Amino acid sequence: LGLTLGCARCHEHKYDPFAQQEFYRLFAFFNNVPEQGRAIKYGNSPPAVPSPTRGQQAELRDLDRKLGAAKLRWAEMQGDFQAAQAEWEKSLVEKPADPPRRVDWTVTRGLATRMDFDGAATAVGADGAEMKVEAQGAAPSFGQGKLSQSAQFDGSGHLALPDAGAFGFDDKFTLAAWIYCDEKPQGTILSRMVDVPRGDGYYLVLEAGKVQLNLVKRWLDDSLRVETENAVVEPLKWHHILATYDGTRYATGVKIFVDGRPQQFRVNLDELNQDFATKEPLRIAAGGGPAGLFRGRIDDVRLYRTVLSPDEAAFVATAESISELAQIPPSERTPAQAGKLAACFLEGFAPEPIAKAHRELMELRAARQRLVESFPTTMVMQELPEPRETFVLMRGQYDKPGERVDRGVPEVLNSLRADAPRNRLGLARWLVDPANPLTARVTVNRFWQMHFGVGLVKTAEDFGTQGDRPANQDLLDYLAWRFVESGWDVKAILREIVTSSTYRQSSRTSPQLARLDPDNRLFARGPRLRLSAEMVRDQALFASGLLIEEVGGPSVRPYQPPGLWEEVSGTSYKQGSGAELYRRSLYTFWKRTIAPPSMLTFDASGREFCVVRETRTNTPLQALALMNEVTYVEAARVLAQNLLRSNRKTPEERLNYVFQLATSRRPTAQELAVLTASLDRNLARFRQEPQAAAALIATGEYPVDRSLDAPELAAYTAVTGLILNLDEAITKE
Repeated sequence: LGLTLGCARCHEHKYDPFAQQEFYRLFAFFNNVPEQGRAIKYGNSPPAVPSPTRGQQAELRDLDRKLGAAKLRWAEMQGDFQAAQAEWEKSLVEKPADPPRRVDWTVTRGLATRMDFDGAATAVGADGAEMKVEAQGAAPSFGQGKLSQSAQFDGSGHLALPDAGAFGFDDKFTLAAWIYCDEKPQGTILSRMVDVPRGDGYYLVLEAGKVQLNLVKRWLDDSLRVETENAVVEPLKWHHILATYDGTRYATGVKIFVDGRPQQFRVNLDELNQDFATKEPLRIAAGGGPAGLFRGRIDDVRLYRTVLSPDEAAFVATAESISELAQIPPSERTPAQAGKLAACFLEGFAPEPIAKAHRELMELRAARQRLVESFPTTMVMQELPEPRETFVLMRGQYDKPGERVDRGVPEVLNSLRADAPRNRLGLARWLVDPANPLTARVTVNRFWQMHFGVGLVKTAEDFGTQGDRPANQDLLDYLAWRFVESGWDVKAILREIVTSSTYRQSSRTSPQLARLDPDNRLFARGPRLRLSAEMVRDQALFASGLLIEEVGGPSVRPYQPPGLWEEVSGTSYKQGSGAELYRRSLYTFWKRTIAPPSMLTFDASGREFCVVRETRTNTPLQALALMNEVTYVEAARVLAQNLLRSNRKTPEERLNYVFQLATSRRPTAQELAVLTASLDRNLARFRQEPQAAAALIATGEYPVDRSLDAPELAAYTAVTGLILNLDEAITKE
C-alpha cells in the first residue's frame, strides 16, 4: 500500500500512525500458510495451480474432442477385439509351435536398461547394445531365478553398471527388480549414490521388510524420502519391487508397487531442492556403505526412462509368459494376467483396424498428458486447517512472544466490514474496498510514473508522512476515483492518461520552464525519459521484426554471456533457441540474485526485494551494450536484411526509412549526410575485409540471407546498429 509498515515490527511507528500491535494483527492473516520457510531452487514452490495459455487451452479442447471420438471408436470395437483375442489365445493353446516355444511379452515403453543373469550378468541398453557390468567385491553366483536365472548375493559383493541409470531430479524414471530375500529382508536393491551411509543419489532400499525410495542431495534437509507404511516383503519368498518418480520433486510424484500392487507409504521428508545426480555407477545389491549390502537373489533388473502406469507395473510383475497365461481359463485369470495378454495381443497380433484404433487412443492420451505437463503454473497460498496463534514479538525477536493478537487491519485506514470473513479473502476485499484510501491512489500513481517517469507522488514506495506530497492532490484523487468507478479497469485508466492533453504535450522545454520547474513536477511539458531496460530490448526486436508478440507461456532464456551463472552460483545456463530468443522481455527468466546482465546495464532492478521506483542513468556502458550485445547486433543485422530485401533501392530511401522507424521522424539533411558517409565508409572497409563482414553478419541464431551481398549487409548492419543506438531511439519523448 506504499506504507513503511515494516518499521512497526519492533516498535511503534515513529512517523506514521501504526502501532506495533497492528503490524502483527496484519501479519496474522498470513500466519496460517503451511510454508516451510524456503522456496525450491528451480520452478514454482507448492502449492501451484496450472495456468495454461489460451493457445494451450484451445489445443486441450481439440485433443479432448479427438480423444472422445477415439474412445467411442474403441468402445464400438470391443466385440471384434474380444473375439479376435479369443481366437488368438485359442491358437496358442491348440496349435503350439513345433518345437514348442515360449511366447512372451513385456513392457518396453521407455526401457533404458534391462539386466538378466542367464549364467552371467548381462545388461542391455535402450538401443540393444550390451552395457559394461563390473563385479565389485565377491562376484555373485548364479542360480534359479523367478524368470530364468538370478544373481545370488551373500553380502560381500555387488554388481556395478557405470553407464546405467544416470537420472536426476527432473527426470522421470522407474526402477524395478524381482528379489528373494534371505532370512532378513534388508539392504539396498538398486542405487546410484555416493557409497556411504545416507549419501547423495537415489536408492531403492529394504528396511525391516519395508520398501524405501530415497532421492538425496543432503539427507536431513534436501531430500525426498518415502517408505511403505507396513512391512510388505517377506523372507524366503519372491517379490517384485517397482518404484516410479515423475520428476516433479515432490513425494506426490512417487509410487511404490509390490507384486504389481500399489502401496501406501509414509513421507519421511519432502524437501528435495537440488539435483541428486551423481557420477557414481548404478549398483545392484549395494549402496549406502557396507550396511547397505543385500543378501539374497535378484532377477530381471529394469530401469525405465519414464513413469510406468499402474497397469504396466502390474504387467511387469506378472511372471507368467504369454504361453502360460493362455493356458489359464479366462475366468481364473487375475486382472494383471488378463491385462498382460490383451496388451501383448494389441501390440503384436491384433488385426490392423483394431490395432490402429487402440494405437490412436493411446497416442492421444499420451499427447494430452504431455500437453498438461507443459502447462505453466501459478503459485497460490494455502490455508492451514487450524490457524496458528500470533503474538506481538517484543523488539521483533522471534523468541520473545508477547501479547496474543487476532487478525485485523490498521485503524487509521478503513475498517473491515462487520460481515467480512477474518481470513485472506476478507483482507483482499478490504484492499479493493472503495473506502480504502490507499489502494487506488497507490496504483494510479504507479501508472502515472510508468508514463511520466515520476509519479504524482514522487516517492511511489512511501505514501507516509516521510514521503513526498502529491504534485497535484486533486488529480491523484480524480484518477483514483475514476479507477474504482470503472471497476478497476486498467486499460481504461491508462487510456485516459495517454489521451490527456497533459500527456500529449510536446516534451520541448524552454529556459524559463527549466528554471521554474526543472523536474517537470507541474507537467507543463510532455514526458521525456529513457525507456526501461525491458522496453529498450523489446523496441530493438520490434524494429527488426524479430519480436514474438505472443501473450503468455513459460519463461525463456535469451542470449547471455557464457559462464556467468557458473562463476556466480555454480549452475549452468541453458540458452533457448528459435522463438524463445525473441520473446518480449517480460518472459525472460530471472535468477533472483543474477539478473540478465544487459538489463542491469539499463538499470533494471534486482529481485532480492520489491522495487517500485527504478533509477534512470545514462552511461557509456549502455552504448557499448547497444553496439555489441548479441541481441542488439542481431536485431540490427535482421533490420538490415529486411531493408535490403524491401522495394527501397537507393541508400537515401533506405536510410530515411530506418531512421524514421527508430525515431518517428525523418532525418535532417545533416543527419542523412552523416549516415550516408558512415555507410560508404563501412562498405569500403567490409569490401577490403570480407572476413570481418562474415563475422559481423553471423552474430545471433537468426538465419542469414545468403542471397544478399555480405559486405553490403555488414555495412547496413553497422549503420542500423548506429541508428538503434541513438539517444532518440531509446528515449520516450
